[in-house]
Amino acid sequence: MIPKYTAKGRVFARLLTTPEMILSTSIHDRVITILSEHDDPYREANLGRSGVLTRCELKDGELDIELTFTYPLAGMTRSLVKQLKPKLDAIKDVNEAFLRVRHEIPLSPAREGTESIPGVRQVICVASGKGGVGKSTTAVNLALALQTEGARAGLLDADIYGPSQALMLGVQGQRPETPDGKSFNPVIAHGIPVMSMAFLLTERSPTIWRGPMVSGAFTQMLRQTNWGDLDYLLIDLPPGTGDIQLTLSQQVPVNGAVVVTTPQDIALLDARRGIEMFRRVEVPVLGVIENMSLHRCSKCGHTEHLFGEGGGDRIAAEYETELLGALPLDMSIRHQTDIGKPTVINDPDGSIAQSYRDIARRTGARLSLFAECDGSSNLITKTQGIDE
Repeated sequence: MIPKYTAKGRVFARLLTTPEMILSTSIHDRVITILSEHDDPYREANLGRSGVLTRCELKDGELDIELTFTYPLAGMTRSLVKQLKPKLDAIKDVNEAFLRVRHEIPLSPAREGTESIPGVRQVICVASGKGGVGKSTTAVNLALALQTEGARAGLLDADIYGPSQALMLGVQGQRPETPDGKSFNPVIAHGIPVMSMAFLLTERSPTIWRGPMVSGAFTQMLRQTNWGDLDYLLIDLPPGTGDIQLTLSQQVPVNGAVVVTTPQDIALLDARRGIEMFRRVEVPVLGVIENMSLHRCSKCGHTEHLFGEGGGDRIAAEYETELLGALPLDMSIRHQTDIGKPTVINDPDGSIAQSYRDIARRTGARLSLFAECDGSSNLITKTQGIDE
């Protein structure tokens, strides 16, 4: 009970500082000091200042610590625990530290003039100024990498004229169910919900449509698909800056865009147009992914930059954004998508899959930074984590 005393007719509550409270404060400060010695590699801040410490309790010599990040990071949690746990165990009065790393995905409200997609927290566009730069391959592997990192991701193939995601995911020929005759249940491929015109047409059916029909089909797939509960919906845009992109900017609550390019000058020229388009419609550009960055000979191991060098870095610096990652020109990437088993699924422990996962973490972190700058985000709990 808190003791009370009266002075001149007024009641005061005298708060006693107990040894347990002093100990708790001391432990918290010591934990913050330890966290401050380690940087978040994707948020450009040390862990002590980034606000990731969401639980710090000491009871009977057991220290219970919880770190909550705002992007999925399953691939780095074990190494983070390995770095921190010995230092936490060494704190005075601590017999053993128990560390849990988890994440919460920011939920941003729809920007003015757009309507939220039920169940979807964040929308990411994957775009390119021109075709042939590996945008769709990047989009499908990025979606799968986000899932591998612990997020719930979905994929919308917005290329009405040339849909390719069904083939890349090994689900060509499948058809979405229509439970009520008005909406679609997406096709599930490698654990992620997918929607594409490829599911509504035969492989040899050409899409001979004018602009309004294309925009209508895109809107129908986006709005009438039962996406379920998603952290991220990735939209694989067709190349260029045409009808789909205009519809997107006017109707879809896009939270950020990723631009895929190759290092060569002609691709960079078109990538600039894509970045400028997103700027004009006030969609944040999360960063640039440089595809076909270099080629490694499968026989001798010699590497060379077939399409130039440093193009992604230059365009990222020019537009004050980030190079999210660079991927090689590798025959295995093409082969794996051709057989419907993208790299992240087919070779999860390989270096290319690890590059995609690093790009996924970096993309999620950049998106959470923009959400925080918006100042109006809500945090939705995501239970993925790891206990040690």
